[in-house]
Amino acid sequence: MKSNRIALLFLLSLVLLAGCSGGSGSGSNAPAKTLVSISVTPSTSSIALGMMQQFIATGVYSDSSVQDVTAQVTWNSSVPAVATINNVSGKNGLATSVSTGTTTISAASGNITSTNSPTLTVTAAKLVSISVTPANTTISAGATQQYTASGTYTDNSQTDIMASVTWSSSAPDVATIDIAGLATSPTQSVVTATTATTVITATQGNVSGSAILTVTVTGGGVPVAENVMPITVNGSLCDAANTISAGYLNKPCVSVTICAPGSTTACQTIKDIILDTGSYGLRIFKQAFTGISLSSLPSVTSDSGQPLATCAQFAGGSAEWGRVQLAYVVLGNEPAVTVPIQVIDATFGTAPASCGIPDLNPSAAGLNGILGVGVFAQDCGTGCVTKANNGLYYACDTATSVCTGTTVPLSNQVTNPVISLPTDSNGVIVQLPSVATSGTTSVNGILVLGIDTRSNNSSSGVTRYDADGSGENVTISSGTAYGSIIDSGSNGLFFTPPPGNQLQDCGSTNAVWFCPASLMSLSATNEGFSGTPSSNIMFQIGNFTSLTSGSNWVFSNIGGGVPAIADIFDWGLPFYFGRNVYVGFENPPGSSKGQYFAY
Repeated sequence: MKSNRIALLFLLSLVLLAGCSGGSGSGSNAPAKTLVSISVTPSTSSIALGMMQQFIATGVYSDSSVQDVTAQVTWNSSVPAVATINNVSGKNGLATSVSTGTTTISAASGNITSTNSPTLTVTAAKLVSISVTPANTTISAGATQQYTASGTYTDNSQTDIMASVTWSSSAPDVATIDIAGLATSPTQSVVTATTATTVITATQGNVSGSAILTVTVTGGGVPVAENVMPITVNGSLCDAANTISAGYLNKPCVSVTICAPGSTTACQTIKDIILDTGSYGLRIFKQAFTGISLSSLPSVTSDSGQPLATCAQFAGGSAEWGRVQLAYVVLGNEPAVTVPIQVIDATFGTAPASCGIPDLNPSAAGLNGILGVGVFAQDCGTGCVTKANNGLYYACDTATSVCTGTTVPLSNQVTNPVISLPTDSNGVIVQLPSVATSGTTSVNGILVLGIDTRSNNSSSGVTRYDADGSGENVTISSGTAYGSIIDSGSNGLFFTPPPGNQLQDCGSTNAVWFCPASLMSLSATNEGFSGTPSSNIMFQIGNFTSLTSGSNWVFSNIGGGVPAIADIFDWGLPFYFGRNVYVGFENPPGSSKGQYFAY
């Protein structure tokens, strides 16, 4: 993958060496150092009701050395009714808001009291998310649909916010919506499609929530909006057998049609394809090809004339191995495009050891394939054009089954098929409805192909965040800047938890996931890779074990940790719920310039 930061995550072991000396050093009789003063940071802070603030105590000693003494001091809040502060091991210095107001924070050790007492202000609870109901509904042309909007706040309270939101429809020709949340579709004589879809959005400030509205027309008609593809999260476009066997939560599925190049009849529509904005190109298991012969898809060869294979490795530890073949690919009702795809086949040739243990079949992977619609055109780019030992592409000797690294021109690399469309080739928009904090069984959404190419994909009013050469933005969390990815293929929010250990993991069974004692409200700042623009993102993390103990499969508030050395903040699928997320492709393809996310 182009973003090789997330291909593999390593754990670092540190060996501490203690130096011993048999000589009589001058420091052997030196007096023990004593604590002289304590300072507390941050010097001032403000949090919304329901949120927390970590304070740090720094001690200065008699030998002028400086040390973090957060865990050694006794913490105090002058007004516990406004905020308490923790003295429990592992959570030392963590302040928790109780009510609005102001308190001062101090730290002491013996008779040494902090030289400063920072002010902590607790403001009114802030809006975290908006839930629009009904989330998915269908009406007939000429009918109306009343929507409601409920806000969830940092203190976990919920309230009706109908009077303070602004309503909008992504496709006013499908349905309009008034200031009171009443959506109205035009009459059948105006809407000429058999079905048409719009996204209904409620917005307050920089927080929004949305729902999917489908309008049906009786008596036929010609389909419009050929650039729209349905998405079902753990719904009808997902294969239930693959999903359940893999325990696959937050699984965004689409279907694609594959045809033999030059044919409009030798075709098969394949569902259970994961929509992944964090990878590039189409990859489908060979077992999913039940209606079309793989021999009808020409093999892509290396410069030496040998079949070309590729290994795609993902951050979760999975790997997909298989040959590269040419196919006609149909997305929605767009014209077919001819692109190289990966036919996933762990038995093809001999996968190199560096590819790990590739998935054997759809059941093992939990999916039939992956549609990578990230910001780049190809899965490797110019690096694989000149470097044979690239770790992605291999020429496979048909006689010996030995596969060796090889260079590959851009035209032969597995390619994001959207970028080959004649009109809607510059990006995609992922539109998914809001999800309640308790989760739901499934939701429906849409993938819109193209940005600013038609009336249904305008980028007016959204903020653009340019991505760097690895497809990353920047997220600042708890004062630390991380490279960030906005990745629909990740089924949770994955990040280094803030200090204080309030986001403990779920134990040995689900150690990767967070299981806080109660629903936690958090915030982080997102920036373009150059530092601008900047926006504050409010989000919530719930208890993974509790949430997943029932029958729900779709959640907006599940997350987990990453190794401490991994400088990545992964905004996975929960980030997409209730937002319209724009993925702008590099321009021109192969340039690694112009790529961005917007929302």
